[in-house]
Amino acid sequence: MSNRLFQGIVHQMRDAVNRVVGVIDENGTTIACSDLGKVGNNGNDFFAIELSDSHEVFIREGYTYKPFGIHVKPDYAVFVEGTDEYASRYANVIAVSLSNIKQYYDEKYDRNNFVKNIILDNVLPGDISVKARELHFNGDIGRVVFLISVISSNDVSACDVIQNLFPDKNKDFVFNITENDIVLVKEVKNNIDVKDLEKLARSISDTLSGEFFTKVNIGIGTPIIGIKELARSFKEAQTALEVGKVFDTDKNIVSYDNLGIARLIYHLPTTLCETFLKEVFKKNSIESLDHETLFTIQKFFENSLNVSETSRKLFVHRNTLVYRLDKIKKLTGLDLREFDHAIIFKIALMVKKYLAANPTKF
Repeated sequence: MSNRLFQGIVHQMRDAVNRVVGVIDENGTTIACSDLGKVGNNGNDFFAIELSDSHEVFIREGYTYKPFGIHVKPDYAVFVEGTDEYASRYANVIAVSLSNIKQYYDEKYDRNNFVKNIILDNVLPGDISVKARELHFNGDIGRVVFLISVISSNDVSACDVIQNLFPDKNKDFVFNITENDIVLVKEVKNNIDVKDLEKLARSISDTLSGEFFTKVNIGIGTPIIGIKELARSFKEAQTALEVGKVFDTDKNIVSYDNLGIARLIYHLPTTLCETFLKEVFKKNSIESLDHETLFTIQKFFENSLNVSETSRKLFVHRNTLVYRLDKIKKLTGLDLREFDHAIIFKIALMVKKYLAANPTKF
């Protein structure tokens, strides 16, 4: 598509410049030229060498070249017949023009950029369907958003790695939204299971950590049908990551569908949470419970309030555990052997953890 775009512009400039004008790609292949006989010609290795060095003008074999592109290594170079000052000026002006035109074209017609603008709410809802038809974009298939946050890296582009893992650009879309946050919009089957999505996320994480020494956290939104719903799936992936930082610090893959009550607590005002803790712990605050007692409570919950199983896992006598539970009841007024009391205490611990994370909500 860029070749046709450049060829059209170069053709229009032929008469104004009155010199041979063209564009080469990073491999030295002529992809557009006012002399159509040169299109498709492949230059020597010096083209690739010069393009890898800088964006500065250089001269070779009677032509002036001006590299351009959005990356550190230029993607293209304009060439103009001649080595005089006018050739250099023409090359610079044409390079600026082609660079801006390509950027505008990509923003208007690039599917990847279209999807990015949708999830970031940069497209009006009424324009989405119109734009999708222009791009021949199938919006009525299942997709899900993965938000991949890079925690630590080893001088490797995680975005490039993920793009190589999902090379089909007609189905899957990969792009950065910040320096360390990468979005993967993956086409999926209808009614796909959350476990399959988490398995896919695990393979991404393992590849990045095992082969490229890059540690990531991954949030997974809910699968959606309809392109307009992509923004919702993205926000859910964001929420999954944020909630995971508070309640599931030992997990690096968090799905929005599996957040459970943590999602509800995360959206509560801090003042309401503080009031709830005061009402639950009327006798003593939760800070009155020492580390050993909190660890016992955690194990008791993990073993479904089963006294015998919990005492076995803690390597303590059953009576010792009963004594600890009685002590908790005396301090807090809550008997964890009763289901209703256990639920209240569990929620209270989660609320305490949420407040300890210093949320900025009111």
